[in-house]
Amino acid sequence: MTADAFFSAEPSARSSWRLAILMGANSRTYKFALGEALLEHARHGHTEILLRELAVPYAMSLAEHAAKAPQAPEGASIGEADFLGIAAAEREETRQLGRPTDLLLDAAVKSMPAMVMQKFHNLRGGSQVPHRFYEVTGSPRRRSVRLTPELLQVAQSDQATGLRAELGARWSIVECSFAAGIGRALVQEGVTVNWPTVELTDKRRRRSIAGVADALLGFQHGRCLTCDDVLDLADAVAVDHVFPYSLMQRYASVGAWTGPDLDVLWNLAPAHEACNSAKSDRLPRPDELDRLARRNEAIMGSPHPLRQTLRLVLQAAPGSRVSVRWADFLHEVQRCCL
Repeated sequence: MTADAFFSAEPSARSSWRLAILMGANSRTYKFALGEALLEHARHGHTEILLRELAVPYAMSLAEHAAKAPQAPEGASIGEADFLGIAAAEREETRQLGRPTDLLLDAAVKSMPAMVMQKFHNLRGGSQVPHRFYEVTGSPRRRSVRLTPELLQVAQSDQATGLRAELGARWSIVECSFAAGIGRALVQEGVTVNWPTVELTDKRRRRSIAGVADALLGFQHGRCLTCDDVLDLADAVAVDHVFPYSLMQRYASVGAWTGPDLDVLWNLAPAHEACNSAKSDRLPRPDELDRLARRNEAIMGSPHPLRQTLRLVLQAAPGSRVSVRWADFLHEVQRCCL
């Protein structure tokens, strides 16, 4: 799915935000730290702040994340003057202070306008998201950041909690794709699901990456796949097997299930717990199949490793083609169930 198609399905500032977070290219994790800082200030209704004020949560988040996981790809050159190099050097003192050191904060203020703040709205292929979420104003000595009405709308919407969770999940997924010994396997093999914790893990080391619901919900525009209403993560949430997993067990008792594995990412979707219970073991309706196809096409438009997880499913399908569409794949699965 293209960025235009994802946006057209629900044209709003919120969809623009999801495009930036879920479908942008990631050579570093700066975008996520900036997104987190923007949401925090906008949540409190701030409309214009000093760049230095925005840089505080930005630098703090990067320092905290850098203490636990890589923020750039394995083998990336990070010199002493690189912001991530400074964050690594200042990490311990920052942790002890509970705020960025002056050196780290100065480095953030210096680097942000020419780096992450120029690229936040960019998508792969040279395009940009339809909405702008901030503007940098003022002189180099005293820069300000104007937060747009669109950002305030996003940060104060009924899906704000979910948007923050989606950002955190995406950040974790990208970090794991950068990690030595894990990242290459994720890019090549995709992810699997650890059902006791309902979390995505890498296939080799079974390291937890992110919650399934948090990782997938944004690609569904924050909506329950069953009823298509907004899904608040504060509600009771279930991860639904759109094609019921019981089908594999049922067919196994009389012969063999000839369809794809139903217990993996392509067939899983966040849903209201009540919707999931009411759906039980029935086959998906046409509208649910349409939403699942569009959700999976959206994931295919995002960077690794979720995209690779779904690509491998299509490649393993009997008679698969490079250009196979999810709608066709799902129709074939439905046919196997009848």
